[in-house]
Amino acid sequence: MRVAAIDCGTNSIRLLIADISGNNFREVFRTMEIVRLGQGVDETGQFHPDAIARTLAAVDLFAGEITKRGVERIRFCATSATRDATNRNLFIDGVKERLGITPEVIPGSEEAALSFLGATRELIGHDAPYLVIDIGGGSTEFVIGSQDVTSAISVNIGCVRMSERHFKSDPPRKSEIAAVNADIDAAISQASAVVPITQAKTVIAVAGTATTVAAAALSLNEYDRYAIHLSQISLKQVQEVSDYLLSLDRESRSNLGYMHPGRVDVITAGSLVLRKALEATGATSFIASESDILDGMAWKLGE
Repeated sequence: MRVAAIDCGTNSIRLLIADISGNNFREVFRTMEIVRLGQGVDETGQFHPDAIARTLAAVDLFAGEITKRGVERIRFCATSATRDATNRNLFIDGVKERLGITPEVIPGSEEAALSFLGATRELIGHDAPYLVIDIGGGSTEFVIGSQDVTSAISVNIGCVRMSERHFKSDPPRKSEIAAVNADIDAAISQASAVVPITQAKTVIAVAGTATTVAAAALSLNEYDRYAIHLSQISLKQVQEVSDYLLSLDRESRSNLGYMHPGRVDVITAGSLVLRKALEATGATSFIASESDILDGMAWKLGE
């Protein structure tokens, strides 16, 4: 069966088209657009008209790919920013007009479960239980389990939310970094009361923050998802990369060969979320995975 999964987060919207038959998964097409749908949502509680326009323009592109490639089943999931926006119907109606389906505004618990499925379905040679950390633009999910999820939580410490809330200087001041860290510490404390994050034998981090930090740790000249996927990155490397990114101004970050233009403004805060989360687990390293919620959605569509 040919399926299409669309994941619309706070910072990016992504499309995966795949052929799935039983336990066989073949990627047909994968793409991403940085649209910053969550622009200003943390402050105003509403989508900005420009953000909706950018995102629906990307949906138009995706609709063309879906039609061209003969997709049989589609699922569209919207996450943190759409959960928070009081005017979300403007966005939802726009998607319905373009794709003929209603986007699902999924709760953090389902987002976590889908990320876990995507990150662990084809993971071989690593010990369970697995802790999957999914750092998005608006929220971060912590989910633990072996074959299935045993506990999960979503907390509001995404890279866009933290950047917009605290970073006013470039590079950020020590006081601004301290404010981000305080938010992150409070959220991780909340998460660890629900999810036993220190009990994991393998920590997996998914989504653009984690894979970009991995690209930096691997000293890649350009972003290479095949080099990044399933690479093992040490806590020391994460700390060094975070310190390095925090020392750079916007222009210097944008000149990094592996840096997507849409992550330049938010990678510093994102690196702090990854760093603090990994430190809190007690793990000495994490596995960077390019398989995440999109892959989990596709697997579910193929059932």
